[in-house]
This record gives sequence, structure tokens and C-alpha cells, in this order.
Amino acid sequence: MSWFESFILGLVQGLTEFLPISSSAHLRLTAAFSGWEDPGAAFTAITQIGTEAAVLLYFRKDIVRIVSSWFRSLFDKSMRGDHDAKMGWLVIVGSIPIGVLGVTLKDQIEGPFRDLRVTATTLIVMGIVLGFADRLAARDELGGRHRAARERKSLKELGVRDGLIFGVCQAMALIPGVSRSGATISGGLFMGYTREAAARYSFLLAIPAVLASGAFELKDAAEGGHVSWGPTFFATVIAFVVGYAVIAWFMKFITTKSFMPFVIYRIALGILLFILVGMGVLSPDAGEPAAG
Repeated sequence: MSWFESFILGLVQGLTEFLPISSSAHLRLTAAFSGWEDPGAAFTAITQIGTEAAVLLYFRKDIVRIVSSWFRSLFDKSMRGDHDAKMGWLVIVGSIPIGVLGVTLKDQIEGPFRDLRVTATTLIVMGIVLGFADRLAARDELGGRHRAARERKSLKELGVRDGLIFGVCQAMALIPGVSRSGATISGGLFMGYTREAAARYSFLLAIPAVLASGAFELKDAAEGGHVSWGPTFFATVIAFVVGYAVIAWFMKFITTKSFMPFVIYRIALGILLFILVGMGVLSPDAGEPAAG
């Protein structure tokens, strides 16, 4: 991997990680359209550490408060009813599905799931799901002709059941094209949470999963020696800087705007991808590393 490739891929990772359009799909497609080799699951996992560092910085006050309350609740029974302490447990509970499936489906994640036809399908299907979830949220917020607007839930109303559902939604993002934020935010909207609450929990929930995945891939890559370390770390730094800016913009955007631009983009990109593969312009495995 060249330094130029790493710069572009780091930029793509930072721009797309927190938007509901799938960073893994865009990394895969960037390589395919450019004629580069697929950066691979290891590169994706490692550069996600950069974007997750941006989450740690942006939500640092929330994270310190949650971790502090959770740790104190282990020894102080009076703290166990505290919202932040509960949030610590809910992040742990919500991380279980992706941890189990990530290990179980590792071979599929690095193999069949990276087929461009799978990516095109998930882009379209999850785009439609996000569109329906967004319309449901808008209907509740605005009300209708014959009913008043319904108040949506905040994170203070999050329980174990909903936390696990969020976690299952996050696990779906193991397939390129699904989008971690897109799946978890859609799940949150269907469960009645506000856009801001769904997005905030989505970002917090991603921290253990992404850091664990990145650490695992770092260890695996160090033993296998199949990662270009300099360009990969450079891409990780780029992803961190760009990712922080995107988080700040996105959290403001969702308070007043609809997700429909992302829905339209996902569906259009998925259709275009099917056309290009169908016409033979791209092969389903375009950009994959050469065998051997």
C-alpha cells in the first residue's frame, strides 16, 4: 500500500465511519474503483481505532462519568441505581452480540461477506430500513392530522432488552454495506428513541467492539506480518482527525434534519454497484488481494 492510498483510505474511513452509509463498504469500493487491492478487514479494524479515538475525545465527559459511576457501583450499592452506572452495564451487555458473532464469523467477514454483490444488497436493504425508521420518527415528532406528536424515549429509559437489541443491530455491521451507525440508529428509532439518543448510544456502544477488534487485528497482523505498518498508522491518524470533525457535524445535523439524504445515497450507490457488476465493469471480487 502506498502513502497516497493510505491517505485516501484514511480520509474515506474518517468521513464515512459515523455516517449511516458504511465505512467498510466505502473502503472496499474505493479500492475497487481505483484498481487497488482491497485494504482488507485488518486495515479496516486498525484504522477504526483512529475514528474510535475521535469518539473517546468527543464524548470524553460522558465516558469519564459513565466509567467512574460504573466502577464505584461495583463497591457501593447505593450507586447501582445511578443512570451512568447502569449505562456502563448496558454498554457491556450491548457489546456481547458483536463479540460472539465477530469471532464466530471471522472467516466469512474476511471472505464471502466482501463480495460486491453482498455489499450492494446491504446498501439498498439497510437504506430502505433506515428510511422507514426515519419516517416513523418524523411521524412521532410531528404528529398527524388526528393525533398529537408522541414523545420519544431518551437514554434514561434504556433497559437490558433494548440494549441487547441495539447490540444485535450493531452486530449486523460485520457485513460490509450495513453500517454500524445506520443499523443501531435504525434499531433505536424503531424502538422509539430520539435520533440524538440512538446516535449517542450507537457511538458509545461501538467503543468496546472497535477497540477489541482493532487490538485483535493488531496482534494478528503483527504475528502474520501482512500489514504495511507505516501507511496503516498514517491512515489511522487521518481517520482520527477527519472522524472528529464528522462527529461534531453529525450530532448537530441529526437534531434538526432527516436521514433521507443518506437513504437516497445508499440506494443509488447500491443500484449503481449492481449495474457495474452486471455489465462486467467490476467483478464481484474487484480489489481483492491476489491469491498467494
